[in-house]
Amino acid sequence: MGNVINLNRFRKRAEREATAKQADTNRAKFGRSKAERSAEETRADQAKAHLDQHQIDREDQS
Repeated sequence: MGNVINLNRFRKRAEREATAKQADTNRAKFGRSKAERSAEETRADQAKAHLDQHQIDREDQS
């Protein structure tokens, strides 16, 4: 006679494995490391500051 298995446990384990596989796919597709996010934020801040430095302020705008 074979081993008795709990089908609920088997189903939940299969679902967790499928979810983990989907999560790995999403991480590869959409994920960025913390260093990449902070570097992008720094570059955006520097670009904004550079543009702000070249803005012409006019006193007599009507």
